Amino acid sequence: MIREQLKRRITQAIRDAQAAGELPQFDLPPFTVEHPRQAQLGDYSASVAMQLARAARMPPAQIAQRIAGHLSLDGMATVDDAGAYLNFRLSPQYLSGEVDKILASGDSWGNIDIGAGKTVQVEHGSANPTGPLTVASGRNVVIGDTLANALSAAGFTVQREWYVNDAGNQIRHFGESVYARYAQSLGVDEPFPEDGYKGDYIVEIAKAIIAQAGDKYLKMPRDEARRALGKLGIDSIMDGVRASLARVGIHHDSFFSERSLYESGQFERVLPILRNKGLLVEYDDALWFSEDGSPIRKGETRGEKQEDDSQKPEVRSQKIENGGAGKEAVQVVVIRSPKVVAEPSERPTYFASDIAYVWNKLVDRRFDRAIYVWGEDHQGDVPRLMAVTRALGLDTDRIVLLIYRFITLMRNGQEVRMGKRSGNIITLDDVVDEVGADATRFVLLSRSIDTKIVFDLDLVKKQSDENPVYYVQYAHARICSILRKAAEEIGDKRLEISAGATNTISNLQSPISSYIFSHPSELALIRKLLELEEVVEQVATQLQPHHFATYAQSLATTFSAFYRDCRVLGEAPEVSAARMKLVQAARTTLARTLALMGMSAPERM
Repeated sequence: MIREQLKRRITQAIRDAQAAGELPQFDLPPFTVEHPRQAQLGDYSASVAMQLARAARMPPAQIAQRIAGHLSLDGMATVDDAGAYLNFRLSPQYLSGEVDKILASGDSWGNIDIGAGKTVQVEHGSANPTGPLTVASGRNVVIGDTLANALSAAGFTVQREWYVNDAGNQIRHFGESVYARYAQSLGVDEPFPEDGYKGDYIVEIAKAIIAQAGDKYLKMPRDEARRALGKLGIDSIMDGVRASLARVGIHHDSFFSERSLYESGQFERVLPILRNKGLLVEYDDALWFSEDGSPIRKGETRGEKQEDDSQKPEVRSQKIENGGAGKEAVQVVVIRSPKVVAEPSERPTYFASDIAYVWNKLVDRRFDRAIYVWGEDHQGDVPRLMAVTRALGLDTDRIVLLIYRFITLMRNGQEVRMGKRSGNIITLDDVVDEVGADATRFVLLSRSIDTKIVFDLDLVKKQSDENPVYYVQYAHARICSILRKAAEEIGDKRLEISAGATNTISNLQSPISSYIFSHPSELALIRKLLELEEVVEQVATQLQPHHFATYAQSLATTFSAFYRDCRVLGEAPEVSAARMKLVQAARTTLARTLALMGMSAPERM
């Protein structure tokens, strides 16, 4: 990346200045090269001279001047030692040469190697398998999938996982719901559970089971039938989830079963670590995790009542008396009392599974980093997962918990209400049917994850610049139209456009490589194209995929300004050839950005 190249050259200049006796000897602190806030100051700026003032015992402006005197930029840029800052402006010669670099990179343009092969797991989706994939969960999977794309492009080895919550109390309620609809569909007067799942999809699951097995499950003991039907229902839901994910171009490398943590003995192997440290406490016939080992505080709370797992186990905090100023200790139910839940397999809470799951990620599978993508309703779960990770002796820096805000779905100016248990759900498929997969993904990526999204269904169906999805994809289609027109008008005389990869027009080949771009709009477009590597780095380090959407819109705007100001065809042959290469570089960059967002790059609209 350009910033890293400049950083290396600045470092070498400082060492050369020290060797020449112009700067004293000191250890060079970490420093950065960034874009200046004011574009007229240049393309990049470094404030390293200010950082060195104390160590060098010199004014920052004097330090900057001496660094600038030893900078070897080889025509890459000019430097202005403006006071305490080193400001760099990339040269037209350098920018012109970068167009060929983009074309040579093709579909790998934008790839960087800050990950150096380190393993990262991105666990996303992971909605309870008690209903179809909703549009609310759609934001989760789109965030996770796009982050995984960015991390792969940044040189990390990425594993994508969906955690299937197929154990615990909510599965019992789901199984009871399926059993009731199954029995009712067979003419049995079976009451529907008060806290069951009321959606029509439960009836459809029950009828599908009847078509395969008839009344087989009415002949079983009720609890056995309920568990069996619950499992069949989960399998049916997950088949639908996979199909819904495929419609928006999302795949997972693994669907990890929560139930497997217990059936494999994983949970029983990890629990003694906490028990031996005195961090598991018996209280009210239940087993609690107490971060500091203190007794569970008395008093009636939801956690002590140990209610339904759909109401997450109470996470309570208290000051640790001898554990450091201000630190809070977590206390949370691990195993419910048999007086509350009779079936042993249903007594472990979500938190119990979290204990074994984090061990599985960091110890058994040895991921260098584990990223959890959670909705804002999981905000309270963050301290308990961090607490038990510390208690297990694991490095919490290897865990990243991303909490995203939910969406508000709008149609005809009115909010569309959603709720899985009530059966009033808007599925991801519903939204894709209405506005398409690309529009769905773009909107769900259009804001930072800590910002609530208003998804206006009417807006994203408009074919106008007012619709950001249409605006970006139309820019790509327009570029492809320009390339087709060039092929028709010029053909093989000066340019060659041959059949290319799927959904793209192939690389433009031209023998002309000595042309130096000079028009401000040409140079502005090249600068914008070169930002893609920085955007990949930004998304991979900040874990904020909305930067891709912002960049795509900015790139489309910059290209429009270039096309407005610079005639591509009808100029002198060398000018038209060079600008056609720049157009192709713009297509490559915009298509690559859309691919990182999991979107298509249409050639016609």
